Formats: sequence, structure tokens, C-alpha cells
Amino acid sequence: MATILIIRLDNLSKTQEFAKHLARCTKNLNQGVVIYLNGDLGAGKTTLARSFIQTFGFDRVKSPTYALVESYVNQEISIHHFDCYRLSDPEELEYIGIREYSGSGHIQLIEWAELGQGIIASADMSIDITGEGSSRKLSIQMHSTIGEQLLTCLST
Repeated sequence: MATILIIRLDNLSKTQEFAKHLARCTKNLNQGVVIYLNGDLGAGKTTLARSFIQTFGFDRVKSPTYALVESYVNQEISIHHFDCYRLSDPEELEYIGIREYSGSGHIQLIEWAELGQGIIASADMSIDITGEGSSRKLSIQMHSTIGEQLLTCLST
């Protein structure tokens, strides 16, 4: 299952709107969700993740570049934002207890997922981000029934 959706976003606020819409869609599922955020340095992965997380009332959202994971938990959601860019070995994710960040009600946003292969969970959705300046192109693939449910919600 690899449905592809292409979305073009003209500016930063459109990217933030998309992230908020995606966040609301994941909340409506009330299941564990894994989303890979792919793209070069500066493509907008962290910007998209930050807007996604802020949708749930978390004002201070840090990049997990040095910590590997930043978690945002309240009564309605558990979001775990991973950045695997600085991993020297995927096994490092086992040391931080990556398995504890999955399951029903947990959302994982994973940047540089290819560096954690073999350890991280399979994606329900992957978003490849490209662009220049403030415009972005999102190539979105759904890899599971959860991903397909997200696609249905995003299309409304």
C-alpha cells in the first residue's frame, strides 16, 4: 500500500496550516501513528513537526537534534518527535527506550528515519519535503490502513 498525494504549499503559513490539519486527523484516529518526515537539511521537517505539536497546546517545541527525542504529553495526546540525524548507530535508539514511545495513543514524528532503520517502527505515512524559499512540495505516501485513514481525513 503506497498511495501518493502531492501537495504544493506557497508559503510558511500554508505549511503550518497543513501540519495543523494533519495533527487534527491523527487525533481523530485515536491510535498509534508513525510519520516519517524526509528531506534535506532546511527543507522544513522541524517546522512541520513544530506546528503539528503546537496544535495540541504545546507552546514551547524544541528541535530534538541533540536529545534524539522530545516528548510532548498531556491528557489528550502523547507525541514523540525524533531526530535521527546525529545517530552513529541505530542501536542508540534502543538505549533511549524507543519501544516505550509506541502503541495506542502515541504519535511518532521521525526525522531522518533512514538512519534508524531496523530499530524504528514502520511508517504509516511518510512525507518527503522539498522546495526553495518559502514554498514547499510535499510528496506523501501512505503505507498502512492508518495511513489510508489519514489520507481520507486530509482530503476533506
